[in-house]
Amino acid sequence: MTIMKSASLSKLSEDTTLPVTLADVEQAAARIKGHVARTPLVFSRTLSDRSGHPVHLKLETRQPIGAFKLRGATNAILALDDAPRQRGLATASTGNHGRAVAYAARELGVSATICMSSLVPTNKVEAIRALGSNIRIVGTSQDDAQEEVERLVESAGLTPIPPFDNVDVVAGQGTIGLEIIEDLPDLVTVLIPLSGGGLAGGSAVAVKALRPQACIIGISMQRGAAMHAAIAAGKPVQIREEETLADSLGGGIGLQNRVTFALCRELLDDVVLLSEEEIAAGIRHAAREEGEVVEGAGAVGIAAILAGKIQPTGPTAIIVSGANIDPKKHRDIVGAAG
Repeated sequence: MTIMKSASLSKLSEDTTLPVTLADVEQAAARIKGHVARTPLVFSRTLSDRSGHPVHLKLETRQPIGAFKLRGATNAILALDDAPRQRGLATASTGNHGRAVAYAARELGVSATICMSSLVPTNKVEAIRALGSNIRIVGTSQDDAQEEVERLVESAGLTPIPPFDNVDVVAGQGTIGLEIIEDLPDLVTVLIPLSGGGLAGGSAVAVKALRPQACIIGISMQRGAAMHAAIAAGKPVQIREEETLADSLGGGIGLQNRVTFALCRELLDDVVLLSEEEIAAGIRHAAREEGEVVEGAGAVGIAAILAGKIQPTGPTAIIVSGANIDPKKHRDIVGAAG
């Protein structure tokens, strides 16, 4: 594991260089109330017995689109003035953010174009198509899809809704941290899926402000963990995107990252990487022991405890970020020995 520095309460309250604040997150919570679900934090008997400390699952799988991304996308779209919203929206996605933008756009009566690479699973593409958004499949990486968004913004005047590197998107995701502290005020550790850093960075802002002694651990996969590579290098770097069970965690963070790299570098206490076998074990456990259908990215916190890479020392919350796994793949994983 790569140990990182944690931020104190005084750092969060006085240092104006952090791009997202607790006030931003609280404003987002007020803005999206009634548009997204306040998801449950449920006690896991099996993981608690295994670790010897209370472990709870924050089930973002219960959002209308089956993933946390609805929070950030909704906040970002509602924060827009009417004119840019009515011009139409464009975004790049590994699946769940695109679904969130498509859902929010439909609810608000505006058009959206979702750009994705060929690595995005078919079930996620079809779910977006069913919501009525325009779809463009471009290249073999999130970076390729982002280039298409930039072209559409320039040529067609569409308004971009970034998947993670945006203050309003990050603040929306941070509302998860507010809810966790409300439900588990004596929190010691929170395990957060780590990709572009919107979920981890936003949640960390809220948790560190309200519970500064809490430990925040980002969990990612060994195959193409962009934020982990960036933190290790001290700056955003280019990584090769690879196929992984945690497909929602794929893609780069952008070499010109303005928001999430700074937050994750300053606020994460640790980053843990998992093998594909460990991620599969997390998916299997969620189904067999917790009764939850969870995609690979959503299962990484569970997987980290099962693999012994995280050993809770007190009340622990795991953000279970999404449920949108291909049904056949899920059946194959759950039915496998292990």
